[in-house]
Amino acid sequence: MGNTTWIVVAAGLAVATLLLLVIKFKVQEFLALLITSIAFGLAIGMNPSDLVALVVEKMGGALGQLALVIGLGAVFGTILQRSGAAERIATTLVGRFSDKSVAWGLGAAGFLVSISVYIDVAIVILVPMLYGIAERTGKSLLYYGIPLCAGLSVAYTFMPPAPGPLAAAGIMNADLGLVILFGAICGIPAVIVGGPLFGRFIAKRIFVPVPAELYAHTAVKTKHRTPTGPSGGGGGGASDNGSVDPADEPVPLPSFLSVIGGLLFPLVLIVLGTLAKNVLPEDSVARTVLVFIGHPVIALLATCLYTMWFFGIRRGATGEELQKMASDALAPAGVIILITGAGAVFGGVLVESGLGKVLASAMESVGIPLVLFGFVTSAVTRICQGSGMIAMITGATFTAPIATELGAGAPTVALTSIAIACGGAAFSHVNDSGFWMANRYFGMSVPDTLKSWTVMKTLVGLTGLTCVLILNTFIS
Repeated sequence: MGNTTWIVVAAGLAVATLLLLVIKFKVQEFLALLITSIAFGLAIGMNPSDLVALVVEKMGGALGQLALVIGLGAVFGTILQRSGAAERIATTLVGRFSDKSVAWGLGAAGFLVSISVYIDVAIVILVPMLYGIAERTGKSLLYYGIPLCAGLSVAYTFMPPAPGPLAAAGIMNADLGLVILFGAICGIPAVIVGGPLFGRFIAKRIFVPVPAELYAHTAVKTKHRTPTGPSGGGGGGASDNGSVDPADEPVPLPSFLSVIGGLLFPLVLIVLGTLAKNVLPEDSVARTVLVFIGHPVIALLATCLYTMWFFGIRRGATGEELQKMASDALAPAGVIILITGAGAVFGGVLVESGLGKVLASAMESVGIPLVLFGFVTSAVTRICQGSGMIAMITGATFTAPIATELGAGAPTVALTSIAIACGGAAFSHVNDSGFWMANRYFGMSVPDTLKSWTVMKTLVGLTGLTCVLILNTFIS
C-alpha cells in the first residue's frame, strides 16, 4: 500500500476517532478535536516533539484575530439580547404585516435576530411569541414557526459574526467582508424557500396546535405585564393600593431603528473595508481609514463600545451590570474559541501529512468544484454527529489545505466558506440539539419534527448551495 493510501486511511481513522469520541462518549468537542489531531499526527509518523510544537504554533496562530472577533461578537450579541432587541424586531415586524403575510415578516425577523443572538436563545425567546398569533388565527403553528426558524437558521449559519460561519471563515482564511456579502446573497433565497414557501406547504399537511402547557405558562408570565414603548404604551406593576412600584416597572424595549442600526453597524463597516481594499488606490487616505475601521476587530470593538453606551449606560445599566453581561457572554465564547483553535490544529496536521495535495489532485482529476467538496465534507459530519458548529469547523479544516493547494482566489474561498456553512445547516435530525428544541417548543411528535424541522433545515442548506454554485460559475 503506497504512502498516499496510508495517509488517506489514517485520515479516515482520525475522523472516525473524532466521531466516536463525540457521539459515543460525549467528550467535549475541543478535547475530541485535540485528541484526534495528536492521534492523526502520530499515525502518519510525525516526530512527537515536532507534533507538540505544531499543535502549540497552530493553536496560537489561528486565534490571534479570531479570538478577539468571537469574543467581541459575543459581548455585542449579549448586550443586544438583554436589551430586548429580539423582542423589538419580532413585535415590530409582526405588527406591520397582516395575518396573511406575517410569515414573510417572521422570516425577516429571524434573519435579523440571529445575526447576533445564539439560535437556541432566540428560539426560547421568540417561538412562544407565536402562540398567541396561532391561537387567534387557528392556523397550524408551523405556518408561523417554520419561517421564523428558517430566518434564524440562515443567519446563524451563513452570516458572521455568528460563531459557526466566523470560525469556518477564520480557518479558511477568507475575507470576512466577502463572506458577509455572499452570505446575504445566498441567505435571502434560502430564507424564502425554507421559510414562508415551505411553511405554507407543510402547515397544510401537518396541523400543529399551540402546546397547551407552554401557552399557559407564557400567558401566566405575561398576564400582569403592561407593554411599554410606542408599540404598547407604558406602565409597570401595581401594588395592593393601586400605586406603581418603580422597582417593578419594566424597562421599555429599544426602538426598532436603533436595533437595526446596531445589527448592521459592524457588517457595514467590514464590507466597506473590503470594498475600499479592492477598489481604492493604495495611497488613498480614504482607503487607509476605511480599511482600518473595516477590520473585523476594529469594527466589532467600535460596535461593542456603541452598544454598551446606547443599549446599556443610556438605558440605566450600571458598570457592574455591563461587566456581568460581558462575563456571561465570554463563557460560551471561550468554548467556541478553543474548538476553533483545535480545528486549526487538525488542519495544520493535515497540511503536514500532505493530504491537501492528495485531495487537490484527486479533485482536479475528477472535476469536483472546491465549493462542492466543502459542502459535502461539512454535510457528512453534520449527519454523523449533529453539531452544525463542529460540521463547519471540520469542513473548513479539510477544505482549507485544498484551497491553498489549488491557489483559490479570495472570492472562491469566501464562497467555499458559505458552502461549508450550507452543509452545517442542512440535515438536522435526532442527534442535533436544535431538533429537540423545535420538538419541545412546537409540541410535535418526532415524525412530525422530521417532516417539518429537518426538511426546512435541508431546504435552507440546499438552496444556499444552489446559490453558491450559481455564483461560482461567474467568479471561477
